Amino acid sequence: MTEPRSGAERVLRALHQDPLAAAHPTRNDAVLAAGVAALSAAVAYADTALRPDALGWTLLVCCALLLAARRRHPVGVLMAVVACIAPYQLLGNAHAAPLPAGLIALYTVAVTGTVRRTVTVGVCVVGFAVTAMSSNGVHRVLDVLRTSGWLVAALVLGVAVRNYRRYLAEERARAGQDADRKIAEERLRIARDLHDLLAHSITLIGVRTSVAAHVLAVDPDRLDRAAVAEALDSIADTCREARAELRTTLTVLRADERGPLPDLAGLPDLVRAAEAELTLDTDGVHVPAAVGAAAYRIVQESLTNAVRHAGPGTTVRVRVAEADGTLRVTVSDDGRGPVADSTTAGFGIVGMGERARSVGGTVRTGPRSGGGFEVAANLPLPPRPPEASA
Repeated sequence: MTEPRSGAERVLRALHQDPLAAAHPTRNDAVLAAGVAALSAAVAYADTALRPDALGWTLLVCCALLLAARRRHPVGVLMAVVACIAPYQLLGNAHAAPLPAGLIALYTVAVTGTVRRTVTVGVCVVGFAVTAMSSNGVHRVLDVLRTSGWLVAALVLGVAVRNYRRYLAEERARAGQDADRKIAEERLRIARDLHDLLAHSITLIGVRTSVAAHVLAVDPDRLDRAAVAEALDSIADTCREARAELRTTLTVLRADERGPLPDLAGLPDLVRAAEAELTLDTDGVHVPAAVGAAAYRIVQESLTNAVRHAGPGTTVRVRVAEADGTLRVTVSDDGRGPVADSTTAGFGIVGMGERARSVGGTVRTGPRSGGGFEVAANLPLPPRPPEASA
């Protein structure tokens, strides 16, 4: 269940989000228009000396309700708002009442358009407002300056928010590219491990089946040796074809770097180097090489994150054990946990997820209830193969 957001979080989310891509824009703008209409009406009604007449009330409500279409037609809405405010002001009604609608319309033009359009529209609107208000008399000079300042402030705020959103969009795009690069690197490392895991085994199978076929073919005491030899030759051919196909695929996927395939045997040294505590309960458990390599990489990345983010004096515990046919890997600490913001992603966590999925497993990460951070991976174990007979 999603926790309710506070008012500050909602404001920050609104600032970060592109207004043209926000959810339910029409509904939100309709609510905003109704709120502005109520505010403008309250301000106009409070001014007993310049309380609007019927025409003034109509113009005031119309300029507020026009904001319901501000995202779809920002310039058109601004022009319509100005067209309502001009006669409203010339009729001598409460001058401050339509100001919220005008400011929001100007802000929308600035936050959704280019700087050139914003400057052009701003100069026209401010010039029109100064000219219209100045025609009422010299005694309105202070009101003209105050109103012009509010109009320019709305334009500057819109441009600033627009530039901030563009910066966030560029950071998200850069973070997405970095995440894709990390995933690609992890997949290449998986491809390298698969090569080390499969190429040798397939080669041995091919050699042994070829030898068996040769022995059966030359031994006269074997029954139906031709059929057995034909089957074994077919297996050998299949192994050779699979090895060639694997080599071709990995040539495309992997880099030219080579290294030993890690496994659970390397965990004690890895954990000891990170000054963590290890509980390894895998005695008598058949752990395939691919699963062991995945577990090793997950522990390695988890320890790296713990050392980097958990803070000094943190206790890190690593537990690897078999339960219900899966290898469960848990790395927990009592520190601060990974630090993340709205523009970055946990690339190490992404890599752990790729590593677990490569063997059909899952990874769960998140803060612990008692403080700290925990990484829990479930890696499926295949049934233990029967022992080969003598």
